Amino acid sequence: MKTLLKTEELAQFALTIVLFSYLPYAWWVYPALLLLPDVSMLGYLISPKAGAIGYNIGHHKGLAVAVGLAGFLLTSPVLMLTGLILFGHSSMDRAMGYGFKYADSFQHTHLGKTGKTVHA
Repeated sequence: MKTLLKTEELAQFALTIVLFSYLPYAWWVYPALLLLPDVSMLGYLISPKAGAIGYNIGHHKGLAVAVGLAGFLLTSPVLMLTGLILFGHSSMDRAMGYGFKYADSFQHTHLGKTGKTVHA
C-alpha cells in the first residue's frame, strides 16, 4: 500500500510540473521555489506543537488548491504559481514519507514515524 500511495504522490508532483509549464515563468523558478513551503516549520523553534500547526497549514493540499484556484479565477499567475508550489511540495514530501505532523514530535506523522530509528 505504501508503494501505491507514494506513486500517487509522485504523479501529483509530476502534474504540478506539467501545469507549471503553462505559466509565464522561466523553468528555473519552479525548482528555486520548491522548498519555500518549509518556512512553515519555523514554529518548531517555539515548540513542537507550534511547529506542527505551522507545518500542517503550510503543507495542506486543500489550501494549495484554494490558492491555485483563486489564481486561476482571478487570472493571477503569482497565485497560480503559489498554489502549484504548495501542492507540488506537499506531494514531494508525502512521496518521501513526510506527512502531517502530530504535536509531540517532528518525526511523528500521519504516515508513521520518519527518520532513523535507534536500535538498542
